[in-house]
Amino acid sequence: MIFAAIADWADSSAYPVTFMCDQLGVSRSGYYKWRSISPSEREHADAKLSRLIKGYFDALAGNPGVRRIHAELAAAGYYVGRRRVWRLMRALGLQGRHPRVWKRTTEPGDRPVPAPDLIARDFSAKKPNQKWCGDITYIKTWNGWAYLATVIDLHSRKVVGWALDTHMRTSLVTDALNMAVKHRRPPRRVIFHSDRGTQYTSQDFTAYCKKHKIRRSLGRTGICYDNAVSESFFASYKKELIHTRPWPDLQSLKKATFSWIEEYYNRTRRHSALEYLTPEEFELGYRHLYELAI
Repeated sequence: MIFAAIADWADSSAYPVTFMCDQLGVSRSGYYKWRSISPSEREHADAKLSRLIKGYFDALAGNPGVRRIHAELAAAGYYVGRRRVWRLMRALGLQGRHPRVWKRTTEPGDRPVPAPDLIARDFSAKKPNQKWCGDITYIKTWNGWAYLATVIDLHSRKVVGWALDTHMRTSLVTDALNMAVKHRRPPRRVIFHSDRGTQYTSQDFTAYCKKHKIRRSLGRTGICYDNAVSESFFASYKKELIHTRPWPDLQSLKKATFSWIEEYYNRTRRHSALEYLTPEEFELGYRHLYELAI
């Protein structure tokens, strides 16, 4: 607004008010009348919300968009419309970052061990440790490629196991599963769903699952929707962490990945699939805690 711009410059004593009004083609009396009007309650509320929005935007990883900021406000007790959040974010010049297009790198083995699709795109579970899913992604470092394998609980979308290394042998995915088995102690016959990559169809992986009483489940070759939860996780991981900076080596990448997964993704980041609860809150039994205003 022109009057607001004049006020900013006048407060800094950069130019006389008369000069600025003349240059901008507005009346001096109109400017002073505008200055005499007290801000409305709505304007005061918008100013407070704007400060909160800016704080959440700076604190959360990956340039969160309107929906995630809206959920953070609701969690703090500010039930406002999503369009209002959009308007205030636009006025602040804040915009969410969208994931880059992702290219799959699944390569089937020479003699894959078959397994049925026990998920059939039903990425839900009534209880923890009933259905897990996982996949592998790659990250470019200055010293070469690094590879991240994950295990995600489909009940809460919590990452319950992960492994990061400079190779993508079968031991990478079993290391991720070792973490999940150690921390979660799942009941027998927990389902682990993956794509048909070499690591997940190998003899070694089949033997590992048999030993730990894990039921293997495989999606169709080349169909990303058959492992959509893993794909979605990697899109967020790349958008909110990997694509924000260069990675000199494996050590720095591991440290940042640990912090992003264990401290942020599992315990702070709100998920639309969980009604904007965090995985930790969802597993603790919170439901419908935040009734979001639409």
